[in-house]
Amino acid sequence: MAGIYLHIPFCNKRCTYCDFYTEVAPHQIPKFVDSLIKEIEIRKDYLQSAQIQTIYFGGGTPSLLKYYQFSKIFQAIFAMFSVCESAEITFEANPDDLTTEYFDSIKTLPFNRISIGIQSFNDEDLICINRRHTAKQAIEAIQNAQKFGFKNISIDLIYGLPLQTLEKWEKQIDIALNMNIQHISAYGLTYEKGTALSNQLIKHEVNEVNEDVMNEMYLLLVNKLKQNGFEAYEISNFALRGFRSKHNSSYWNQDTYIGFGPSSHSFDFTSRQWNISNIKEYIRALELNEIFWEREVLTLNESYNDFIMVSLRKVEGFELSFIEQKFGSELAKYCIRNLRPFIDSKKVNISNGNVSLTSDGIMISNQILIQLMKV
Repeated sequence: MAGIYLHIPFCNKRCTYCDFYTEVAPHQIPKFVDSLIKEIEIRKDYLQSAQIQTIYFGGGTPSLLKYYQFSKIFQAIFAMFSVCESAEITFEANPDDLTTEYFDSIKTLPFNRISIGIQSFNDEDLICINRRHTAKQAIEAIQNAQKFGFKNISIDLIYGLPLQTLEKWEKQIDIALNMNIQHISAYGLTYEKGTALSNQLIKHEVNEVNEDVMNEMYLLLVNKLKQNGFEAYEISNFALRGFRSKHNSSYWNQDTYIGFGPSSHSFDFTSRQWNISNIKEYIRALELNEIFWEREVLTLNESYNDFIMVSLRKVEGFELSFIEQKFGSELAKYCIRNLRPFIDSKKVNISNGNVSLTSDGIMISNQILIQLMKV
């Protein structure tokens, strides 16, 4: 399985919590699209003719692109790569872009999955984090997607927002469950260094939600979604049966993928590659046929660390026998030795050689991951 990720690094305004590479520079979109297409053409051999099973437009805000811009990009992808007929093709979107007129304009494009950045159905929350849509627009966006035939709809939600209580969070979950969607990605708010929200926290302009309350919010989410048929297949991702994100699962399963656009990453089993995080430099480098990426060949320890980091987040966890087969007996012994305290404290479950986090383990997943990694 191989996937394509395209980073569309444009926003109309910055959310206060976001630390992804984006720019408020819509005037650069036309040149960017031309550069993106050129990158697709010159890097077509990266995946060595592997069949493409997922295509994902992320951002930023891909829904800022117009029909003809998407169309040009798709033409390049289908000309350069062998794309499976049943490929999952997703684009991320902001709710206020998803009008009936917008859907009507893109209805002939090959998208079969949409991921809508709701974050909250509460106007007070949305204003607090500088989102550009309203709660009403969030609901209308989902309804419009359904009207235009989307049967695989994912939404993003954030819990632990500065003004959020457990009761307010439960209301967010209830609204989402009433919308007849198939997938939910829910993330605990983090105050990333250098973001506007982090600066507000430092200045005491916002208050961080207590860690115990954050844990209660997560458990409430898991329980309510489970009662309504959603499976937690990764720490932050929940899906009805048959609607797991194939693209994101490919990352967690360590399948190969290629990333196009500024700041995007690529992986081919033995190395990682990442593009420069600067739109102007990206466009300039492609115009002048200069290198616009960096690459690192992974050591055995780095490959092991990557595997642990993505595999333990999955509900299925990983097989201990695979560690020995893939990384050797020394790293397998290291992994087992460092797992032991978490197994004894019932934070990690081991059954028939399979290792996975318990519900208590999920609460300290970062701590467990750090202990298992080989520095």
